[in-house]
Amino acid sequence: MGRKVFVVGVGMTKFEKPGSKAWDYPDMAKESGTKALADAGIGFDKIEQVAVGYCYGDSTSGQRAVYELGITGVPIYNVNNNCSTGSTALFMAKQFIEGGLVECAMAVGFEKMEKGSLGAKFQDRTNPMDKHFTEMVALRGLAAAPGAPQLFGNAGLEHMERFGTTKESFARIGLKNHKHSVNNPYSQFRDEYSLDAILNSPTVYGPLTKLQCCPTSDGSGAAILASEDFVKKHGLEKNAVEIVGQAMSTDSPSSFEAHSCIKLIGADMSRNAADKVYKQSGLGPDDVDVIELHDCFSTNELITYEALGLCAEGKGGELIDSGAVTYGGKWVVNPSGGLISKGHPLGATGLAQCAEINWQLRGLAEKRQVAGAKVGLQHNLGLGGAAVVTMYRKD
Repeated sequence: MGRKVFVVGVGMTKFEKPGSKAWDYPDMAKESGTKALADAGIGFDKIEQVAVGYCYGDSTSGQRAVYELGITGVPIYNVNNNCSTGSTALFMAKQFIEGGLVECAMAVGFEKMEKGSLGAKFQDRTNPMDKHFTEMVALRGLAAAPGAPQLFGNAGLEHMERFGTTKESFARIGLKNHKHSVNNPYSQFRDEYSLDAILNSPTVYGPLTKLQCCPTSDGSGAAILASEDFVKKHGLEKNAVEIVGQAMSTDSPSSFEAHSCIKLIGADMSRNAADKVYKQSGLGPDDVDVIELHDCFSTNELITYEALGLCAEGKGGELIDSGAVTYGGKWVVNPSGGLISKGHPLGATGLAQCAEINWQLRGLAEKRQVAGAKVGLQHNLGLGGAAVVTMYRKD
């Protein structure tokens, strides 16, 4: 570990249904970036390097977006790591500071998405998910359903077969996250549903119904990171939240050699990254108050409980059923509403998670505030693949 790194400002847009608002990605980045700078109380002239995350866009869309905040000649990096793109930009910005290269850096993520399920953009080259789909088809066959719900739905089916997990347990994750989103003005959806409504919404694949799947979304998030010296020089201690641990893990051989759909969707990536973060920070799951994790599908949230060590393998269903992961429980998981209800603009998701955790630890989350939250954990997953886990602490 190098120097201490602090988040000193965060900002995000409301997440919107694609095409529902007359804006483009520079508008989104301008809004989130301007909010983050204002939150930090500094100007763009203090930013020394910028990492910009997005999945759908041309090669220097990052520059075009950041130019809305200022044109100062600083290095701007364009980052794409599938659904973990936003936290990959955050990971890069942290490393710039931790390694002593700069004193203040910015991470911005945005996405302007098309309606409907995700699909491959390039038909004339190897699909980066070909190894994952080949293994899934060998294990479970191919259904007439979108690819991502098949991958995560098959992991849910495996969990049900191995551990006796029920459809109701997965549905309770949708129930919880939709309920949490009612109090989040940034959320794409803010409707509460009954368990029956979630179970009886249209089936997408396996145990997954529509209300247990994240939507495509437009939106942006941003964070300003700084060194301890910068924080002190500019008097930013009040807002500063320390990143006490952060790790990225990519696929290990078990993703493909264990012949398990649970491994295939990154359970070991998440576990490996979390283990590194617990070692770096000296903190474990029992020290955490609030968690934002990658619930692209309810099945993934349940499997991630186990990967993060919130419960033993196979016990994720019991954990959600017990009420331990909502207000009044041991942790509040996805107080924002998570991807399922808040939305999932791929490049922005990791930075929106960062914003939520920082608001929680600073006591600024209003109706969704987790009482007394001092330690927060963030998990952002991208198939193909990369998992980024981050531990935050506010002293």
